[in-house]
Amino acid sequence: MDSIEATIHYKFTNPLLLAEALTHPSLARESHRSRFDNQRLEHLGDAVIQLVLTEELFRLFPDFGEGPLTKMRSRLVSRAALFQFARKISLGQHLLLGKGEIANGGRERPSNLADAFEALVGAIYLDGGLDASRNFLFQNFRESIEEIVAQPEEKNPKGALQECLQAIAPSSPTYHLIGEEGPEHQKSFHAEVRWEDLVLGRGSGRSKQEAEINAATEALEKRRWEGRKSL
Repeated sequence: MDSIEATIHYKFTNPLLLAEALTHPSLARESHRSRFDNQRLEHLGDAVIQLVLTEELFRLFPDFGEGPLTKMRSRLVSRAALFQFARKISLGQHLLLGKGEIANGGRERPSNLADAFEALVGAIYLDGGLDASRNFLFQNFRESIEEIVAQPEEKNPKGALQECLQAIAPSSPTYHLIGEEGPEHQKSFHAEVRWEDLVLGRGSGRSKQEAEINAATEALEKRRWEGRKSL
């Protein structure tokens, strides 16, 4: 356990809390210790992360209302973001997994790493209190918080595309679903954005909205409308 403590710059008073945070349910099942896994700490850690980051964003943006603050927090605590923070501290190599989970690539599974990161925060909170967990989180989130401070409004490719095109003509771009594939629980959607007589971009995603956003992003990159005269 010493190596992970050195990486996170925190020494546990109670090492069992760290062991619990790193224990995946698959190992608990194999060892018949069903109550010793990181699920309860994950639940606690999620609440601690929400509190600490909500407080920090509330302090940094005194003029922002609930909606913008919620969106900014979501950018910080999404599963994808937590997965990246877990990878940053090489959390996967320290996870205690069952043999089957190891064989199936469990050390790199995004859900395992995101859950373990939350559990680690919960363990630090129980071991050292709110100040210790806040210090740990700021070690990991500081750069992301600074990015939000620099650009508090989340990028909106569809809105940006509409603004570009309305400077040329009053007609708005339209989005069309052009295909979908995969099983019901794991569908992939394909969309394109059209304007006037042009297909401006195509995109794919796990939802129609994501596919449309990616189509708008490609349109902004390709800028196929350039060269047309203002109407």
